Amino acid sequence: MHNRRDFLLATLQGAGALALPLATASAAPATSVDPKHKFCFFTKHLQGLSFEEIASHAAQLGVDGIEAPVRPKGHVEPERVEEDLPKLIEQLKKHNLEMTILTSGINEVSAEQNTEKVLRTAKALGVARYRMNYWKYDLKQPIWPQLDKIKAGVKDLIVLSKEIGIQPLFQNHHGKDYVGAPVWDVATLMRDYPADDWAFAFDILHASVEGGTSWPIELRLVQDRIGAAYFKDYQWTGGKAEVVPLGEGMAPGKEYAKLLKAGGYAGPVSLHVEYIKNKLVTKEDVQKAFEATRRDLAVLREWWS
Repeated sequence: MHNRRDFLLATLQGAGALALPLATASAAPATSVDPKHKFCFFTKHLQGLSFEEIASHAAQLGVDGIEAPVRPKGHVEPERVEEDLPKLIEQLKKHNLEMTILTSGINEVSAEQNTEKVLRTAKALGVARYRMNYWKYDLKQPIWPQLDKIKAGVKDLIVLSKEIGIQPLFQNHHGKDYVGAPVWDVATLMRDYPADDWAFAFDILHASVEGGTSWPIELRLVQDRIGAAYFKDYQWTGGKAEVVPLGEGMAPGKEYAKLLKAGGYAGPVSLHVEYIKNKLVTKEDVQKAFEATRRDLAVLREWWS
């Protein structure tokens, strides 16, 4: 009886065979779309696969790298970053891939978040940028004092990141109490720093849920400090924004890509396949996750080209 690792590897090889026509038909797909941009995808939906399986799947898709969760319950636990992150990077390098973005649980300098250990280890392994964790407002308290507190607290993180040589990115989320949901609040904090020291991972799903038709204003506001462009889609279901396959929902992804290109954006482009939520237990689960990534990436490349 094969163990789970053998089973998933066999599944990956099977899925890879299906992917070969796509990879062959578009040699170096990411660079053929636009040589300025690095294309990657967030691997949260592949949680449970081995580092080898994740890297092999990414290689089949022809991306430049991955955006990987190095945070509690992620591919790498922060406490084990010195032991396990080199193993993940090693598998990526075997396929000429990079960790384009490290998704962290970090929003302060603290022992609890293993801030220095995670960031120094990542930088030593060639990781250029990391996505920060979010903050939330206490809506029973005034907003400006809370922003002032965040401003004071994040200063140490920005200083440490600059010293190490790794760029922090802040992702805007939607929701009644998320700091950064309206974009303007965090953009105000960022004005104290050059874009190289602190930038946005601008998420078009969250921006359009919060901004409605005004999202181009928020984009224009921070267009000179976007460090990564996030693509995913949604539909309203029962009063909630539910993530759906790219191009099947309401997020204006195609227009977003057009505006980014017109504005001269040259940073990483990251696909998020967050509607795949089941644990990868069966062969069908793995295949569904692989096919979803492949399909959405094809849509994104079409928009970008």
